[in-house]
Amino acid sequence: MFQQKKIRIDELLVKKGLAESRTKAQSLIMMRRVFCDGKLIEKPGTKVNENSNVEIKEELPYVSRGGLKLESAIKYFDIELNGLIAMDVGASTGGFTDCLLKHGVKRVYAIDVGYGILDAKLRNDGRVINIEKTNIRYIDKSLIKDPIDIAVIDVSFISLTKVIPRVLEFLNEKGKIVALIKPQFELSPKEVGKGGVVKDIKLQNKAVEKVSQFLLELGLIIEGVIPSSITGKKGNQEYLIYCHL
Repeated sequence: MFQQKKIRIDELLVKKGLAESRTKAQSLIMMRRVFCDGKLIEKPGTKVNENSNVEIKEELPYVSRGGLKLESAIKYFDIELNGLIAMDVGASTGGFTDCLLKHGVKRVYAIDVGYGILDAKLRNDGRVINIEKTNIRYIDKSLIKDPIDIAVIDVSFISLTKVIPRVLEFLNEKGKIVALIKPQFELSPKEVGKGGVVKDIKLQNKAVEKVSQFLLELGLIIEGVIPSSITGKKGNQEYLIYCHL
């Protein structure tokens, strides 16, 4: 049986005329703009069939698609960010951090348990304090030099109910929070479907209600909840909740 020839994706981009050079091709891949047969390509050395359908998606306005999620909440709730001091909990690549900066935030404390994940552009930005290998629940308070005006939260494999009480310790008296509710991490294992996907709208609502009730018990005022305009990596519907002291 005839086997299709395999080729590195960066070489294929050049061969198809989609990139001027392998260096340019690799840059497009690192920007998460390259899709092969509908799937995102994350490594330049990935080998694909030579006749694969390769596409270059429109450049994202932020370093990751997460920025679009936060942007939707900022616009919907008309949150004024100019000149504020922010905290990004679960910063990862920095989509939320990038979004905050582009909306006028003065400084961002980008906190993540991982290491070397934050985009290089943000690591080299003087407005970003990159705090790596750090779980927000156990963070050394001395690392946060300013009262926080707004905290944005995007965490995985943990409930927001375990994270938000610690975040509150850093907020100023009028502090705000925008948190991404991920139903699969708020429900019991029995309620989460195969592959960690929660399709039942009633269960999604249950997760939102759980977080909302918890915030109210902490004395926070909830301005609203909206569905994220972009689903999670596995297709989970996520929600953004906006609240303040």
